[in-house]
Order: sequence, then structure tokens, then C-alpha cells
Amino acid sequence: MGGDGSKNKFAASQEKMRSLSSRQSFLSVPAQVRHGLFRRSRFSKQTQPSESNPEWTLPAFISVFLPEFPQRFTGHVHLQILGFIAKGSFGPILKVKDLCKDETYAIKVLPKADVLKHRVLQQSKEEVIIQRQVRHPFLLSLQDCWQSQDNLFIMCEYCSTGDLYTYWTLKGRFDEKEIRVFAAELGSALGFLHDFGIIHRDVKMENILLTEQGHLRLTDFGLSRRLKRGDRAFTICGTIQYMAPEVLSGGPYGHAADWWSLGILIYSLATGGFPVPAEADHCKMLTRVTEHPYDMPAGLSPDLAFLLIELLCRIPTHRLRCLEHFRNQRYFRGMSFDSQMLQKSPIEPILELKNHPDRQEKSMRGLSLDLLQNFECDLLNSSSTPEGVSHTLMKNEMNKVTLETEATGTSVL
Repeated sequence: MGGDGSKNKFAASQEKMRSLSSRQSFLSVPAQVRHGLFRRSRFSKQTQPSESNPEWTLPAFISVFLPEFPQRFTGHVHLQILGFIAKGSFGPILKVKDLCKDETYAIKVLPKADVLKHRVLQQSKEEVIIQRQVRHPFLLSLQDCWQSQDNLFIMCEYCSTGDLYTYWTLKGRFDEKEIRVFAAELGSALGFLHDFGIIHRDVKMENILLTEQGHLRLTDFGLSRRLKRGDRAFTICGTIQYMAPEVLSGGPYGHAADWWSLGILIYSLATGGFPVPAEADHCKMLTRVTEHPYDMPAGLSPDLAFLLIELLCRIPTHRLRCLEHFRNQRYFRGMSFDSQMLQKSPIEPILELKNHPDRQEKSMRGLSLDLLQNFECDLLNSSSTPEGVSHTLMKNEMNKVTLETEATGTSVL
């Protein structure tokens, strides 16, 4: 599991998404529980903080995260923390070893207080729901998820080689031989997700982890949502260099937006740069993306250039947007899309760069272990009360989300 705190994330887009998510934050909780929490938080004296009960906690501090995150407060004594992989949006991503299975995993830590404060409760649940439902050779597989007193934990398979972005910064550009394999693997993953009724919405190099043989695993379903074919979404979200014009404009958009992102990714791998540099203001970025001619560099083969023209079509209905048409492109002529055949041979440039002296520094992207100095993680040890969490803040956030849900009664996202 790789980092999901990219510097290129568009902050305003995230705020809009969080605002939208707040209206549906309680919708996945059973109605009788939701209304019970609402009544207790407003009228029950037994659940109010008092001087005689300094370690008071809300019942909702546990139940609001169910059933997606089962309650486990006894600690995971069989897990050993080996290190720090990256910084996520709210907490660290840890490398751990299961001593019973002798297997290594990656665990994303989400502090409960931050999940509620930033109103991403439903988004966090959706991430887990989607990962539980999908299994594919080129998708990072979910192993387990649970909650402790303070945090939510999402445990996935561990990819020791790192992410594609790190190797791109080291190499600059890849040969078409390797790009063809990456494109086929990622296209297969997207086709599977779309057929399953899921849009990823954050396809980028940072979210592509690599196996020991250099083959990819698409990860980070934090912005994904269930979307049937023909349905449309409107939330502006993703990473701005990869966002399709229809996403930047506020929608409506569908699965075709993921294929645009794939086109940007392939273009960057082949040329060493993005077709349109990132612009902090999404309106300016929309103008630049809309007006850019997307001329193909002379160094690209005609087949790859044609594939990119098909993927980077500004009109979604004219864009290449399904796996069948994708694998029938001349660029993939004579190539099998069978997952075992695709992974039969290692990706040599990745293996060569694994021992590059700058790889570790590049993979951290300016992050430091100092970021973890004040982070308390109750992964291994039980905790009787949420340390460092303001009970007043928890109560206010719970009531705010409940009241908004009671008032609207509908889901927006």
C-alpha cells in the first residue's frame, strides 16, 4: 500500500468532497442505531461528560464505524511493526509482520477523530466495502480491517519494490516495451473495476505499487465509489494533473474519466513529463486542459501515438473507454492480456533501479520519520480511552453529522 498524501492533491476539491460526504456519514449505520445515537447524544444524561467520569466516551465512537470496521480492542500481539512506508492523508502507513503467518503487510492507520473531523466517515467505509468486493491480479488485495479505541486500520498486501512514481523520477521515461506491459495490466484492472460498477477516480503513478518482478498493483480506493454503467458523478476529486476535463468542470462524468487518467499516465511514462503542468487553480487547469492541442511527440511510435489520441479525447463519449476497444488497439497487436502471461517476464528496468542509491530518498518524497513523533498508535496495545481526543469535539462532530443526516435524509455522493 502506497502513500495517499500526494502534494498534487487539489485541496479545494477534497473540501468539497468532504462537505458532500458529511450528509451521508450516518447512512451506512442501521436506522435503529442511528436514531438511538441521535436520541442519546441529545437527551441521555448518562452519556454526558462529567467531572466524576473523566474517561467518558460516546457509544457512537465505536458503533458509528461498524460494521465495516469490526471492534478489536485487545491488541494484535502477533503483529510486529517493522517500519514506516509513507504518510497517508490522516496517519501513517506502516510495514508490519504477522509472526504467526510469517507474512509482511502494509497497514493504513486512520485516526477516528480525524475521520470525523474531516467528515470522511462514509468515504472510509466505502474504501473498505469496495476492496472487500474486488479481487483481481492487478489490484492490491485487502487482507483485514478493524478498529481499536483510537484508530481504524486497513491492512493490505505489501509491495516491497515501491511505487511507479519513484521509478519514473529515477528513469525519466520508459521504453515502449515496458509501457506496453504496464498499460495492459492497468487497463485490465480498470476494465474489471468498471464492469463491477466501480470508478477509481485517482489513477496515478503514486497509486501503482510494484511487485518484486516489477508488475503493478493498483491501490488506494479512498476516492473510489460504486457507479453503474450509464450513471454519473459530480464530485470534483482526484489528482489535478490526471483529472479529465469533465471532472475539472464539476461533472457529470462516468467511467471514461479513469481512461483519461490512464492516458495521462501512459503519456508521462513515454515522454518523461505531463502533457499539461499542474495548475493550483482548478478553473485555470480546466482552461489549459481544454485548450491544449495534445500533439504527440515525434519520438513515439505511430501505434502508441494513436492510442494516446484515443484516450486523451476531450469528449467523453468519443473517448476510448472500455477494455475491449483498448486491447484491440494496434499498439497491443500480438500481446496476450492474460494475467499470467503478462507477469511471466520481469520488468528489467524496475529490477535494475531497485538498488539505485537515490531510490529510498525519492520514495520518501521529502517525508520524514519526525512526522510520527507525536502519533500514538494503539495497533498492538489496548487502550481504555481515546488518548488526545477532545470529548467535546467528538460530541459536537457526532451531533453535527447526525443532525445533517436527519435533516436531509438523502445521499448526495
